[in-house]
Order: sequence, then structure tokens, then C-alpha cells
Amino acid sequence: MESMIQANEQSRGGSQSLLSGLAALNVLVVEDDDFQRRNLVRALTRCGVGDITEAEDGARALDLLRSLEQQPDLILCDLDMPNMDGMEFVRHLAEQNCRVALAITSGCDALFLSSVEALCEAHGMKVLGALNKPVTMAHLTQLLEAVVETQPGSGVMHAESARHSYTLEEIIEAVSRREIVPFFQPKLDIATGRILCAEALARWQHPSHGLVAPAAFIPQLEAAGELDALTFSLIDQAARACHSWHQIGLKFGVSVNLSLTSLDDVGLADRIDNLVRSTGLDPAHMTLEVTETAAMTEMAAALENLARLRIRGFGLSIDDFGTGFSSMQQLGRIAFTELKIDRCFVSAMLRKREAQAIVSSSIEMGRRLGMVTVGEGVETAEELAALRKAGCDVAQGYFIARPLSGEAFIKYCQEQGQ
Repeated sequence: MESMIQANEQSRGGSQSLLSGLAALNVLVVEDDDFQRRNLVRALTRCGVGDITEAEDGARALDLLRSLEQQPDLILCDLDMPNMDGMEFVRHLAEQNCRVALAITSGCDALFLSSVEALCEAHGMKVLGALNKPVTMAHLTQLLEAVVETQPGSGVMHAESARHSYTLEEIIEAVSRREIVPFFQPKLDIATGRILCAEALARWQHPSHGLVAPAAFIPQLEAAGELDALTFSLIDQAARACHSWHQIGLKFGVSVNLSLTSLDDVGLADRIDNLVRSTGLDPAHMTLEVTETAAMTEMAAALENLARLRIRGFGLSIDDFGTGFSSMQQLGRIAFTELKIDRCFVSAMLRKREAQAIVSSSIEMGRRLGMVTVGEGVETAEELAALRKAGCDVAQGYFIARPLSGEAFIKYCQEQGQ
């Protein structure tokens, strides 16, 4: 595992495309505490961010946004500020139809930050995450990589594409041309240090803008009720990729995300089963991930689909666990095989007793229910060690590897001696 970690660290540190992308970023820091604001600006500068603007509260930030010729790529916003706090600031952003990527900075506990993220999303804001104070370089770097758009195959975001908006027609055409492809993020067996499987994550290989993040196209498809075509395209591509891995001796499984909007079709399970089997892949090698919100829905069609998929041999994973409002009775309604602990708790477990308790209890509950437990968003060796100590089965995150193109994933696994 040590050689894997060293290789990943070298890959992260040596990416020239990441450096150029960071240099093109424009970040607005909204923080009332002078000391905290200066520290955050210094950290952003150390990361290589080229353009940084500061505001001491929400009101001043709104004034700056009105005067700037170009909107920032990212706003880092504190919550507890005088005159106008972070929550009011977010509301005003939404009212002004400002859709800049947003990240919350706060010293509050993980549970509170999770509720604030939900509030921002309810306002229609694109929330990249919450940074606990004091902000670490590892967490800040990961956040910045989420707004820098990647060049093809590099896995690094580049700012120019993040500012480009796409019409629904352009996105649907991209799906039909299979420009939107799966990138694969490895999932590590914590006990052995070996790769178990990979999650397929949608990326648009745009002919002009390079690699485009899913936030630029999935919300539009979902809002228009047009997500099924992309879902089936990704399932097909992921199944074919997984089958090809098996043929060269890489006996990994693959997981694909399912949307709540797809689950309302009573024929979904049969269509997925037929599609996967047509590629030559046994359904036992594919896990379908649904968010906690989707899993806890009362829709009979969704429950029927999930039950039928499980009968057909597919694995079922409950994603982002801990961020919704489920009960033990609801969780027991579906025969899940995997429980994924949300990254907001993994990132906070070393600093917050509450987050540590949530992670530990989730792992224990998963074990009692016969589920594999997965810690999401692992960014540091310390987080990986803490998950190992807590008894977590699998780790996934940038510390293991970024999402990789199909060819890069195979090369990565072979280099790790898999």
C-alpha cells in the first residue's frame, strides 16, 4: 500500500495541467475575521490560485460581485459573520441568480455543516463542500481541483469550462455520441491494500472544452426528465469495461449511480439486467449506488426495482449515508450490500467527536446488517488510518486515486501490481 500512496502523491504533486488550471482560477474569500481571512488567502496563494478577492462580510461580497467584470469561479464563505451572515449571503446569491460554485468554511460540527449544505442546495446553489476550520492544505487542494477543469485523461478540472453553460440539446447530443464516458475511481480494501472495484463517474469529453465535470450536465438532464439515456449509456460502458478487465486478469467489480428519477420506471430493473448481461458481464460484478434520499423514498416502483435488481444478483449500495433523514426500519426495507459513509463525516472524524461517533456507529451498523462499509472522500493518510482503526472495510477518495479514464485505470492497477 505504501508504494501505491507514494505514487499517488507524486501524481498529485506533479500535474502541470493542475498548476495551470489553478493559476487561472478566480476565488472570492468572504470572512470577517482578519486573521482567518489572511491565512486562507495565503493558503490559496500557496496552492497557486492566480486571482483572489477578499470581503469581510456578505454585504461587502455582494457589492464586489456587482462590480466585478467577471464572476469568480469559487466563493469560500464563512457562516458566522456580522451584518450579513453566510446563510443570508447564500439566499441573496440565489435571489440574484448567481450560480457560482460555493464552499462553506466554519468551525461548526459536521452535522451542522451538512445541514447548511442542504440549505444551500435548496436555494439551487452548487455546493462543493464544507471546510472545517482550521482549513488544511489537503482539503483546500481537493476543493480547488473540483473547480479546475481537466484536460482529457488528466483528471484535473479546468476553470474555463466551468464557466461555460450547455443547452439541453447539446447535452443530449453528447450522450447520443457517447462523448460522456465513465471515469473510474478505485475503491481500496483497507485490510489488504488491494483494489476491490471501481466507481464509474460521468465525465464529458467535450471536443472543444476538454473534460467537463458532471455538474455541468447532470442537473439539466435530471430536471428535464432526460437522465435515463445517460444512465443506460454509463451502465453499458461500465459493464463492457468491467468485462474487459476480467479478460486481462483484473477481477474487479464496478459500481454505477442510479438517480431517483430513474427508479420510478417499473421496468428499470429488467432493462438494466438485460443490458448488463448482453455485454457478457455477470450482474454479480456490478453494484448500483443510490443516495440515501432515493433509498428512503416511499415510491412503490423504486422499492420494487431495487428488490428485483438484488434478486438478479446486482449489488446495492446506499450512498452518502448519514446526510439524509432515515430510520432503522426504513434502512432495513432494502437488501443493501454496501453502505457508503459520506465524506463530510470522514473528513471531520479526526477533529470532531460527533463525526467520529457517526462514522463508528455507521460501520458497526453496516457490519451487523451484513454490509460492506465504504469511507468516501479519503484525502489523507490519517483519515485512512482512522477508518482502518474503526473497522471500515473499503476506502475511496483522492488519497487512493482520482477518477481515471478507462486506459489510465488499467495502467494504474497494473502499476500497483493488481
